[in-house]
Amino acid sequence: MTEVAVPRALCPRCRRPPVVCYCHAVPHLTTRTRVVILQHPRERDMPIGTARMASLCLPEASLHVGVRWDGHPALGALLADPSRPPILLYPSGDAVDILRAPPPGPVTLVVVDGTWSQAKSVVRDNAVLRALPRYAFAAPEPSQYRIRREPHEEYVSTIEALMYVLGALEGDAPRFRALLAPLGAMVDAQLAANRHTPRFRHRRRVPGPSGPRIPPVVRERYGSLVCVVGESNAWPFRDGAQQHPEELVHWMAERVATGERLSVMAAPRWPLSPSTSFHTGLTEATLLGAGDGASLVAGAQAFLRPDDVLCAWGHHSANLLAKAGATLPRERLDLRAALQRLRNAKLGTLEDVGESLAAEASPALGSEPAGAAPAGSAPAGPGRAGRRLAILTALVRAWYRQEQG
Repeated sequence: MTEVAVPRALCPRCRRPPVVCYCHAVPHLTTRTRVVILQHPRERDMPIGTARMASLCLPEASLHVGVRWDGHPALGALLADPSRPPILLYPSGDAVDILRAPPPGPVTLVVVDGTWSQAKSVVRDNAVLRALPRYAFAAPEPSQYRIRREPHEEYVSTIEALMYVLGALEGDAPRFRALLAPLGAMVDAQLAANRHTPRFRHRRRVPGPSGPRIPPVVRERYGSLVCVVGESNAWPFRDGAQQHPEELVHWMAERVATGERLSVMAAPRWPLSPSTSFHTGLTEATLLGAGDGASLVAGAQAFLRPDDVLCAWGHHSANLLAKAGATLPRERLDLRAALQRLRNAKLGTLEDVGESLAAEASPALGSEPAGAAPAGSAPAGPGRAGRRLAILTALVRAWYRQEQG
């Protein structure tokens, strides 16, 4: 049986049910800082999110939903304003502590709203964000966001982060404590509603599948599944900017049903990053002696078919090839997201998954991958891409055999 929500009245402003509406507590805080909130689509429908709350409190804030921001005209115009240069609130090794050393204002403050994993993906996949100077902070007090568990004690909600950062940028920390008023109102109302309202009050039961399932495409399109891995020459950020654009240098693919494989390389157009050889597992001589990018794209394009389903760990590998100029098949399967739904737990790295596949009797749902190359066996090709491709194909084959019974 599956629960299906029955529509109910919502406040048109905060989009919360009237019993937990927080609009009465929303302050109006003007700022010299322009705030740009980039919300991951999966956060948009979170009823207890705080990005919309922040946008209601701050007239100088704009809220945008999406994951692809390169070439976005509205965002591009905001970031190009020389009167308020952009900065990115994002923790990293080279991020400046904004509470101790705030940049001279006014600035355009870009904030990514989402889980840590979602935020990492958004920043990683958008050059326009990777190029921004990075700032971060350590929260001086525990989060008041008591209705949503943060992965670490030092993490805070989006509206709490804005409270600290705007207090530093505007030089008036006490004034921005007002941002906690709607957060506190929402938390208190939600906790009270949870105590007094049955969870099933607005729901009805209808027949449906139980529990997570292996993606149907594994069974229905097995002959079209192609596992892919891409490696790039990526320079680290320095002074908030990347020295050279990220570029594809190694692409591997394997047709799961037949075992047909492709491995193509391209010499980098930009200087080789000091870490590229280490991360890709390919020698500097191998990388610099490879063909050009056009040949890599042509080889990948010849291997792929329009009706293929690209299976990858996240979206980075496919995006690398698309940015290099290839036309990709329309359908994709994010194996990381699918496996996370099946296990309902954090997965770690792909290599962690490979170790668990090799050690467990049940790689995904309790079946032995009979006949499939187990993770940890011979790589599918050179370098890290070859090892990762072997893990991906073993995982998909295990799923298929489970579906076949």
